[in-house]
Amino acid sequence: MTTANQQIVKTKKKTGALRMPYGYDRWIHYSMIFLMVFGIIMVASASMGLAVGNSNYLLRTVVKQVIFSIAGYVAMLMISRSFNFEQLRQHMPEAVIIVGGLLLFALVFSAVGGARAWIRIPFPGVDMSIQPSEFAKIMIIMVIAGYFGDIKQQFASASDFTRRPFGIIAFYILVVGILQSDLGSAAVMALIAFTCFLIPSHPQLRRTQRRLGLLFLALLAFTVVLLTPWGEGLINALPLKEYQKNRILSAINPFADQYNTGYQLINGLVSFATGGWFGLGFGNSVRKYTNFPAANTDFILAIIVEELGIVGFLAVFIPYCIIIIQLFRYAQKIRSEKAKIILVGTAMYFLIHMIFNIGGVTGLIPLTGVPLLMISAGGSSTLSIMCCVGFSQAVIAKYKQGEIE
Repeated sequence: MTTANQQIVKTKKKTGALRMPYGYDRWIHYSMIFLMVFGIIMVASASMGLAVGNSNYLLRTVVKQVIFSIAGYVAMLMISRSFNFEQLRQHMPEAVIIVGGLLLFALVFSAVGGARAWIRIPFPGVDMSIQPSEFAKIMIIMVIAGYFGDIKQQFASASDFTRRPFGIIAFYILVVGILQSDLGSAAVMALIAFTCFLIPSHPQLRRTQRRLGLLFLALLAFTVVLLTPWGEGLINALPLKEYQKNRILSAINPFADQYNTGYQLINGLVSFATGGWFGLGFGNSVRKYTNFPAANTDFILAIIVEELGIVGFLAVFIPYCIIIIQLFRYAQKIRSEKAKIILVGTAMYFLIHMIFNIGGVTGLIPLTGVPLLMISAGGSSTLSIMCCVGFSQAVIAKYKQGEIE
């Protein structure tokens, strides 16, 4: 055994079950810790307006966020130490069925904001719920990594090994987008799947990859047309619910119906305009004490900028960029396709959520109801992304330990 390998073994023995593995990326880890703490603080501040007249609301909201953050952090540590590629295909069927069952089970519960995407959990004194679609995003990454990564075998046709994974992914996206009426999450899932599917280099996948690329470009062009002044007629012709059409129309011109469909976006823009460089001061937001919907969830960024200004925005944006850049940097170095898919999938999870949330809050794209990861109040998204980072840290650690190339 070489001196370097002996040192790795000694280091592994010193580390406990709830510590990061040897070789993990510290930049990613500390950025996650910062976002977790900053998110809890800003959820507390943004929830103050909603707590007026309900003294227990603020405490319940902060306690829930702390519980899910701690659970997510512990899960991240455990996954980063225990995950390996041998288990990926071994436990895939059970995980796929469990997540699919949870997606269907969410349909039993009443809709929130037009979407039937949450499972209520009976918990004394606290309104707890989970959103299975967040965990479906992880499963999509793992399905593509498990079925398509590092495959050398030749098949009679491409459909012989794409049928099952494509069926799983399509099932998840259709349940979330159509049955749950959560188009924002469905779009995130589809974009993560599309990006991850471009990574495998198996020759029998190239034609399908090219076709999906052309389909993506066509959908992107169609979306751009919808957001132009000439797209209103097309929007009204789409088979969407009224509130979904209103979100697209509001992005085009929020002032067309400023006291109804455009009210939320206009208030968010006012918060951005008020914040300036340094904001009004922590806890001094005016908007959160008005009838401002989703102040501590989808629109928490508006409250952050109003209170902490552009500096507050950078406090979120810079750690995001560090995490995303580091994940892409390792993905470029590592040769294993399974590892690349996990790293790129996690990076895209962050990047797409960031684009959708910031774009929606600023009116650049329609509102999607997609949270700002680690910052918005919401246990499922926090728990899910921390698990996803745990998988990526496991991959990075194994790469540095020489277990994968």
